[in-house]
Amino acid sequence: MGLPLIDQEPPRPKWIRVRAPTGDRYTELRRLIEERRLHTVCSSAACPNIGECWNAGTATFMIMGNECTRACRFCDVKTSNKPKPLDLEEPKRLAEAAQLMALEHVVITSVARDDVKDGGAEHFYQCIRAVYDALPDANVEVLVPDFGGERSSIRRVLEARPRVFNHNLETVARLTNKVRSKASYGLSLDVLAAAKVYAPDIHTKSGLMLGLGETDEEVEEAIRDLWSANVDILTLGQYLRPSGWHLPVKRYVTPEQFERFKQFAEDMGFRHVESGPLVRSSYHAEKAVA
Repeated sequence: MGLPLIDQEPPRPKWIRVRAPTGDRYTELRRLIEERRLHTVCSSAACPNIGECWNAGTATFMIMGNECTRACRFCDVKTSNKPKPLDLEEPKRLAEAAQLMALEHVVITSVARDDVKDGGAEHFYQCIRAVYDALPDANVEVLVPDFGGERSSIRRVLEARPRVFNHNLETVARLTNKVRSKASYGLSLDVLAAAKVYAPDIHTKSGLMLGLGETDEEVEEAIRDLWSANVDILTLGQYLRPSGWHLPVKRYVTPEQFERFKQFAEDMGFRHVESGPLVRSSYHAEKAVA
């Protein structure tokens, strides 16, 4: 990935610290996922909430492998120009794991697969339907890539009837080219807006990472843009640098400021807002559709 960046970061504040994952439930879930040769964004992307979520018996499944065709400067998932072919048995194994875990809210995300014709939309469809076949009463939430803006791919995922369609904006307009690989601010907004047009009854969701150098005014502008794209659910969390190659943290947003952003979005009319230093895309995801 090249030489590490040499950037001075501000000291990490006390509210960022989390406990190392432990516990019987965590160990059991890790074994279950490994046995079925599945991936989770919890471990592949070094999520700070892995201990809390896994001990609660919830996880975000990451389909289509653990190698991404993009190289975003915030993400800890490995990059490859030639990932392994899609595993056609993965939907079945994912559904079995979700059933054994007795999940009520199943979150499915993926790496970006620009090497696949439809970006992996059909694979998403098959995974969603497999979960519904195994758990008819479960809610399924998907966190999808932009599919290059291909409308047929967006529609195919929605045809599987997920309860929530999530695509993250990630950062403010000014920083998008620096932070995200092969993605654009406008395209992500278009994907979210198109999803709501195709399936008005399915909740749309998006999220932002803070601390990459954005201003508070730019965050509020991004929130307004998401509201204009008819997004229902919003997540706001602190960016944490996975390694020296990744972009440095420019600031640690205080819990008080996260609360102000939450109030700003709620006053605008968002259905549900999760905002805090350790919030990630699927953190407390089930609450948004309760």
